[in-house]
Amino acid sequence: MAKRLKDSVVVITGASSGIGRAAALEFADEGAVVVLAARRESALEELARECESLGARSLVVPTDVTDEGAVQHLARQAVETFGRIDVWVNNAAVTAFGRFEETPPDVFRRVLETNLFGYVHGARAVLPVFREQGSGVLILNDSVVGAAPQPYTAAYVTSKYAIRGFAECLRMELSLDEAPDIHVCTVMPASIDTPLFQQAANFTGRQVKALDPVNPAEKVAEAIVSLAERPRRELLVGRGARMLTAQHAMAPGMYEKAAARQIDRDHLQDRPADRTWGNLWDPMPEYTEVSGGWGEPSGNGALAKVALAAAVVAVPALLWSWRTGRLT
Repeated sequence: MAKRLKDSVVVITGASSGIGRAAALEFADEGAVVVLAARRESALEELARECESLGARSLVVPTDVTDEGAVQHLARQAVETFGRIDVWVNNAAVTAFGRFEETPPDVFRRVLETNLFGYVHGARAVLPVFREQGSGVLILNDSVVGAAPQPYTAAYVTSKYAIRGFAECLRMELSLDEAPDIHVCTVMPASIDTPLFQQAANFTGRQVKALDPVNPAEKVAEAIVSLAERPRRELLVGRGARMLTAQHAMAPGMYEKAAARQIDRDHLQDRPADRTWGNLWDPMPEYTEVSGGWGEPSGNGALAKVALAAAVVAVPALLWSWRTGRLT
């Protein structure tokens, strides 16, 4: 049965731009109460006004998700103000580009602290609230790279693989506790048009761009709202997501080689870029929009080329396995 979102209390981390901002507006349009969290207070205040113009109530709570105390404060503020939390969206994320050996150790650690431990902090803060209420939906915004990895973003990929496993562990423990009305959902978007790439740390010496085909952030926001209404374990979103995960599962070796070549050509441009720490420690005042301006594809179709190259090997391999009785 679909859950009613009107007047539901929804907490969203990383709400100041990109998918988080789009999700806040989507929930507000559904009549939900939105609790907006991120490091950039001015961007949250602007977003709150947009949500209120849609008829929604809102609350701004500036939060750095790497600080567990701040995330606990976020949960307390939501409950003290509105009496409950119905949906919690773990969404805050940062990324860093660079070969593993060339990425500073503190950068690698900071990506994990934000992307993985930020989600752990969110779960620790909200699950006791859900247990007391007897219901709630925890949504973890993961990525297709949590199932089909890529080069140059080892810390980001590591965090996304870990998030997927973390969600599975939580679901298993909730099943042991016989808590059928508490749900943990994972959304796994493909390449999305957000300012994430402009805000990324970069140690490659080359400019970064979004991979083609690029999907609008609103598509992921709609998927997140759909999970709040009808919780499911995992949901792949966007062109390329299903192909990539299927090809990686069927022919991981071929996928790795094909993906490495195509991503090197399409994710990184042949234009120089200065070394930058992006928004890892300090938020940027700009890039507060939903879109990062990546909506116009360059025509390379990198994700499709990766999937096609892997399929050349994967399909014959599957047929051989089936014929020889190795696939049942």
